[in-house]
Amino acid sequence: MILLNLNEELYENDLRALLMAFYPGKSIVRQEKEGVQIRLTVQYDREASNVTMTLETENAVIKRQAAVHFSDKKQGKIDTKTLLYEICVEETKRKLPWGTLTGIRPTKIAMTMLNEGKTEQEIWDYMRNTMLCGEEKTKLSIQIAEKERAILEKFDYKNGYSLYIGIPFCPTTCAYCSFTSYPIGKWQKQVDEYLAHVELELDYIAKQFQNRPLHTVYFGGGTPTTLEPYQLDRILTKVETTFDLSNCVEFCVEAGRPDSITRQKLETLKRHAVTRISINPQTMKEETLALIGRRHTVEQVKQAYQLAREIGFTNINMDIILGLPDETGEDVRNTLEQLKEMAPDNLTVHSLAMKRAARLNTQKESFADKKSINSEAIVEMAASYAKEMGMEPYYLYRQKNMTGNMENVGYAVPGKEGIYNILIMEELQTIVGAGAGATTKAVFGNRIERAENVKDVATYIQKTEEMIARKQKLFS
Repeated sequence: MILLNLNEELYENDLRALLMAFYPGKSIVRQEKEGVQIRLTVQYDREASNVTMTLETENAVIKRQAAVHFSDKKQGKIDTKTLLYEICVEETKRKLPWGTLTGIRPTKIAMTMLNEGKTEQEIWDYMRNTMLCGEEKTKLSIQIAEKERAILEKFDYKNGYSLYIGIPFCPTTCAYCSFTSYPIGKWQKQVDEYLAHVELELDYIAKQFQNRPLHTVYFGGGTPTTLEPYQLDRILTKVETTFDLSNCVEFCVEAGRPDSITRQKLETLKRHAVTRISINPQTMKEETLALIGRRHTVEQVKQAYQLAREIGFTNINMDIILGLPDETGEDVRNTLEQLKEMAPDNLTVHSLAMKRAARLNTQKESFADKKSINSEAIVEMAASYAKEMGMEPYYLYRQKNMTGNMENVGYAVPGKEGIYNILIMEELQTIVGAGAGATTKAVFGNRIERAENVKDVATYIQKTEEMIARKQKLFS
């Protein structure tokens, strides 16, 4: 347990995030309690324009002071985080791959600087010397930002928009997942009613954006392929008949769980405008699949993938997760070897994030004897396999409490990149969400505003008109 003492509520969230990165698994409290092992005292002095930090552990007491630019919020944050970072490096004897960066979009820094006309060297110097990022992560960020920029230059993304449609139903809830999802077995009778209310939102969105080009459509969840073929046909037909898809550069359906995929469902997707799908094994180790609650086999993954190829899908993504309970580096290598043989067009490599509401966290006792192992070497191995598969990294994001303090990276064969993924990560285009739990992000120049839909399916059905009103207010 870590005690955080602040004489002023300034940059608290940033300090918390950095402490959690150096001391994963430790809870942070603001008052003295039994079990506190580490104490950080932060004293801001506005008159002297400095901050003094004292880190007390069982083995050491480290006290340092640094100047802080209180008049410049951004620089003040950098000053404060840099001091804490240096103290924690001294105490733990290790550096973080991402330095002081704790946000989820590190590539946004490189992308913004590129758009401002900065050179690659200027970006390198800023990320290395100011943000204290390691060489490999800095190189990766710049590489991805340049790739994203080249892709986005091919269409007028600033004047268009994207559409997200949430299907919150799943076969079962995976142990690592914190998203609100609903077992399809219990909710089957409500699905048609749910789709009817999503269609009401789609009618509003199409009318509101009738004068702007729709560039990408993304069906996420949940697991969209938990819908029956006739239900998939219904909602896909609704999109095709309600929206002008002539400018659409990508139409993606997150098929996801292999146990939800059938020939009839894939044929339905193919018959419509769908250009990209995901079939996500997460691992190719049978024991892990059972442990994390994914009720499908490795063979089902291969069968679903082969079926999709037979039906004619030419852009297939596959997700894996590094750091799953009890998985070793060799287990990851085995997964990557099998995926290499299958040759998907995209590989998205996630590092396990210990989410607060996930079963891995809420039922810790069930997984107490299971270790989550992730390291720079395992991440680099995944990158090496992606390269062998003819892929290049094209988008990246981070999450809180990731194993090994790593990141999620999307790799793709050139020309098969997920455009929606880039747009949502870089926050460069308005993305309008429909369905329970969907978020609408409106981009107004350098300002981003949000409208959230309620997550609960029953509440969403009752309050669909309110969800529409939230969007009307946002875009009025």
